[in-house]
Amino acid sequence: QLQLVESGGGLVQPGGSLRLSCAASKFTLDYYHIGWFRQAPGEEREGVSCIRSGGGSTNYADSVKGRFTISRDKANNTVYLQMNSLKPEDTAVYSCAAKGALFGRCGLASNEYDYWGQGTQVTVSS
Repeated sequence: QLQLVESGGGLVQPGGSLRLSCAASKFTLDYYHIGWFRQAPGEEREGVSCIRSGGGSTNYADSVKGRFTISRDKANNTVYLQMNSLKPEDTAVYSCAAKGALFGRCGLASNEYDYWGQGTQVTVSS
């Protein structure tokens, strides 16, 4: 029943920044691990980042460490992915996903997650 909606994708030049949002309505995302994933044409889905339920503990793929930041805005029931220093290889469809959890840490494997948004396109090009 949980529905996730991504927004914030678009076209940006290399070195630029973009902020993606993952929002839900009826359910409180604070009760879920939230992950961001991406998939480029012809490529496997890659786990980008995740944040634990109810907290700020996070994980990042090596390819985005130091450039991307995941965070929660509990008041707006939204999880963000701030993307800085974007590279052409960051071009992909980005999706958020949720796993119901009250404890434990999050992971970057897609099969850990139960609910998925429809995705938002990010294109990094000059």
